[in-house]
Amino acid sequence: MQAVLIIIHLLVAMALICVVLLQRSEGGALGMGGGGSGIGGLFSPRGAASTLSRTTAILGLVFFVTSMTLTLLSLGARQPSSLLAPASQQGAPGALPSRGPAAPPAAPGAAPAAPAVPQLPAVPPTR
Repeated sequence: MQAVLIIIHLLVAMALICVVLLQRSEGGALGMGGGGSGIGGLFSPRGAASTLSRTTAILGLVFFVTSMTLTLLSLGARQPSSLLAPASQQGAPGALPSRGPAAPPAAPGAAPAAPAVPQLPAVPPTR
């Protein structure tokens, strides 16, 4: 699903770039041709401009929707965090849970390692 959505997103992005480049600039020096003929008489210059503007708006909306959908899909199973949740639910801000030192991975087929016993500091003898 995500791969198909990425392909659609890329196609929409390329189409959006092409449609924006086809539009006439504010100065009127660039665009898809001047004169009264438009693009081969298919549209009037004014009709072509409104069609390109409408197409740009639709492609922009589709681009936004695919971007948001890809973002939501990438979140997956992660728990959303909220700045508005009380501190008692989230724990201390910026604090990471301590998991202790990481144990090296065991070799395949080896017996499971015994849990590590913490070493206590030596106590000086009393007199």
